[in-house]
Amino acid sequence: MEQNSKDLLNEIKELRYQLEEAHDTINAIRTGQVDALIVKDDTGHQLYTLKTADQTYRVFIEKMSEGAVTINRDGIILYCNTRFSLMADTPLEKTIGMPLASFVPESSQNKLRELIHNSWEEDNRQEIILKDGGGKDMHCMFSCNTIELDNGIALSIIITDLSVLKETERQLQQRNEQLEESRANTEKLNNTLEATVRERTGDLLISREHFKLLTNNILQMTWTNLPTGVVNSFNQRWYDYTGLSKDDTANFEWSQVVHPDDLKETLIRYETSLKTGEIFEIENRYRRHDGVYHWHLNRSNPLKNDNGDIIFWVGTATNIEDQKREMDRKDEFIGIASHELKTPLTSLKGYLQLIASYKKEELPPVIKQYIGKAGVSINKLQSLINDLLDVSKIKAGRLEYAIAELNITQLVSQCIENAEHVYPAYIFEYEPGQPYMVKGNAERLEQVLMNLVNNAVKYSQNNKIVTITTQKHGNNVRVSVHDNGIGLSKDQQSKIFERFYRVEDKKNMTSGLGMGLYISNEIISNHKGTIGVESEPGQGSTFYFELPLV
Repeated sequence: MEQNSKDLLNEIKELRYQLEEAHDTINAIRTGQVDALIVKDDTGHQLYTLKTADQTYRVFIEKMSEGAVTINRDGIILYCNTRFSLMADTPLEKTIGMPLASFVPESSQNKLRELIHNSWEEDNRQEIILKDGGGKDMHCMFSCNTIELDNGIALSIIITDLSVLKETERQLQQRNEQLEESRANTEKLNNTLEATVRERTGDLLISREHFKLLTNNILQMTWTNLPTGVVNSFNQRWYDYTGLSKDDTANFEWSQVVHPDDLKETLIRYETSLKTGEIFEIENRYRRHDGVYHWHLNRSNPLKNDNGDIIFWVGTATNIEDQKREMDRKDEFIGIASHELKTPLTSLKGYLQLIASYKKEELPPVIKQYIGKAGVSINKLQSLINDLLDVSKIKAGRLEYAIAELNITQLVSQCIENAEHVYPAYIFEYEPGQPYMVKGNAERLEQVLMNLVNNAVKYSQNNKIVTITTQKHGNNVRVSVHDNGIGLSKDQQSKIFERFYRVEDKKNMTSGLGMGLYISNEIISNHKGTIGVESEPGQGSTFYFELPLV
């Protein structure tokens, strides 16, 4: 009897141990710590894989900086990544099952239908406007290719935003934490289930094939590199475009594909990103297998662990040759139009001066008033045309002028005198200090300073005090123009010196083409100086430039 009781207790203890072990296994499955199980039955060991085994494939899709969409023959979205739902400003669960055409404005419907129709036969791409839930439009490149799924052939579309580079660092950090957690769980699983290594190897090989299938079927060239900068993988598009083999890229150097004129800047930005961890982005020319160079937009994002250490980088190269050609045509048109407009404008200005100086009889006051207003408008138009001509010269590398020693303090004083006549309602505070000698062109430096003054006046309609200072900064002299106007956000400050960029403010709408600061930046750069801005929204702005002292 006593023996039976002991046997019963031992059996209960064994059952309790098995119950705890089953509970731990179920908890591990629920929390995603395992991808497969080995179960022993009467016929031997059996392998059971879980539905999360394609995690690597799905994580890669989610990591792309482009939108990814899969549609069927009816144009219905079967799958889309988070990036696309953000671009469309529509929740992910509401995006899947919707027609892709519902996210495109009426003006692009025909282009989308034609693109989808042709893409079932061969790979195609087309620039199409995508609208988000707020009704805003963005220009995107739709790159289409067919892909074979279990249920048949579907159309895979990669959507690249060509207008705005959105901030993705926070999303990448979040995805990176998930990757790091998965890696930690995988290591824990490997330490506790060493007997399943051989079986899991087969699953990992399948996941790797999924990864290769995806990267080899997108139109973008992709690569990955280690934190040291060593590039360790390319997709098939890279090899097809460059004509290089895997042996050729075993010790890859950017000089193998990048145009010599773009190589220096590419290396500088690449090394800077490796050191700082900031996103690598540059437009450069890649040599095709036939020796022809095409412009590409390169973007590479770092993937980090919980400690902020970079694990590796994922990069893409998108062909933007067509967009570059269109920009060149636009620049050519601007240059021709500017020259054609300058001649009749000069004649018109001369005729107005002749009318104003007519002496045979007294002109009526109203005629004089009209002539004065016409002169003001012509001066504004002439200023715009001169800006367009300067932009054309900058793009052609022909913005040249004589350089000589000059007194920058005296030049600032002269500019302030001009500003006081042009803007009599404003107060210009300036105390001339000691003379600072620099090497430069007086006319061009005056153009830069007057541009800063004009902007200060434009965007400070309420507080009409503008302060100008001239100070020594190390081996340079800094000229600053401070206003108490609307100020600039961080995003505006990063774009303010770009061509055609204008600060959009409904309360302070001003004229201009958004080229003054772009031209000023080029002039100061040609003087081996720097230009910048310090500002806070609602607190005014301080624009400045620095030039080396003689």
